[in-house]
Amino acid sequence: MPRRPGNIRVYRNVVLGANSFIEDFVIIGRPPKGFADGELETRIGTEAVIRSHTVIYAGNLIGDRFATGHGVLIREANKIGHDVSIGSHSIVEHHVTIGNRVRVHSSAFIPEFSVLQDDAWIGPHVVFTNVLHPLCPEVPKCIKGPTIESGAKIGAGATVLPSVTVGKMALVAAGSVVTRDVPARAVVAGNPARFVKTIDELTCPWEYIAAPYPGVGQDL
Repeated sequence: MPRRPGNIRVYRNVVLGANSFIEDFVIIGRPPKGFADGELETRIGTEAVIRSHTVIYAGNLIGDRFATGHGVLIREANKIGHDVSIGSHSIVEHHVTIGNRVRVHSSAFIPEFSVLQDDAWIGPHVVFTNVLHPLCPEVPKCIKGPTIESGAKIGAGATVLPSVTVGKMALVAAGSVVTRDVPARAVVAGNPARFVKTIDELTCPWEYIAAPYPGVGQDL
């Protein structure tokens, strides 16, 4: 694993799996406020690719073949599965759960207490929120990010409000504002996002394929 002193900062109690590649100006295991260096274990699995200017705080448990783009920030105490990629300049706050084979594209914002289940796909510039009433004195009691269920896809520039569940294999159109739960296999669009059709009714406008999601996830 390339590690050039002065260019990469790895704090104590960090475990990096075999065959991982760490680029310049990466910080791994930075202790969050109130914790000492090495107090929280940070574990990243095998064959990780951590690109330049990524910062990963302490207390993260990350699976194999994890990849980041440039300038990614991952806060503390997250659980991240295998084969996950986080695009350039995206932010994952603390206490987020991310399943296997999840793709988060560039410049996305994933706040604390969000859940992304297996095979979720998050487009560029997507914003999740986790507080209904910012600066309310009782905010700490009701912080809850969205839940994106297995195989659901969130289009570019969409906003998903707190506590919303986007159902399995659902599709949120680009630029939508999701204010309520989305049923499994539904396609929603607009502000506020409304039901348009199911993914089983989608067709390819260029006729490369009969349907983009033929039967995928029916048993999810």
